[in-house]
Amino acid sequence: MTDLAARLSAIDSQIADAAHAAGRDDAEITRIVVTKFHPAELVRQLHALGVRDIGENRQQELSAKAEEVALADLRWHFIGQAQTNKAASIRRSADVVHSVDRVKLANSLDRAADGGDALDVLVQINLTDDAGRGGVTPAGAEALAEHILSLPSLRLRGVMGVAPLDEAPASAFARLRGVSDRIRGLDAEATWISAGMTGDFAEAIAAGATHLRIGSAITGPRPDRG
Repeated sequence: MTDLAARLSAIDSQIADAAHAAGRDDAEITRIVVTKFHPAELVRQLHALGVRDIGENRQQELSAKAEEVALADLRWHFIGQAQTNKAASIRRSADVVHSVDRVKLANSLDRAADGGDALDVLVQINLTDDAGRGGVTPAGAEALAEHILSLPSLRLRGVMGVAPLDEAPASAFARLRGVSDRIRGLDAEATWISAGMTGDFAEAIAAGATHLRIGSAITGPRPDRG
């Protein structure tokens, strides 16, 4: 716990510094701790340290941890690529889905509604030239956002993106910010920008990111899965 607390504190200090350098209030930025491959016990430890937003990449891991660590004030973020046949399972466990990148997935998430609260979703934007990567093209983002707005059980919150490996993060996040501005033209409440990981969250904050997805810099090395 001591090492975990130190890593969490160090990252939070860096987030605060980056926010202040960008002329922003760090209180408006949500830090999501990604616990991929780590045991549920780590989520409990993070919760004890004040963490309330947890991210998972895989449906099976999300579902298992959310069931095992059933704390009412934890907010579970699904940030990985989603298969439509896993939509119902994702919806049962996630409070937010960051990776809606096609109409079929949006429809599947909507159909999985059980009459409860609307599900917060973000449009994932592909910031690369590789059509095989997750995300809708920037040109197609508004059409997907409009479709999501037509689905009664989904609540459009904004956009998500991952900076390409072969491009400076600042320029990629500037493009994401441009898409965000256009989507806010469709829905003024779709203000979230999920962008920035351990190596590039300062650039993401400078571009207006509201949600950061940070893993091993806080959690430590991922366990050997054998």
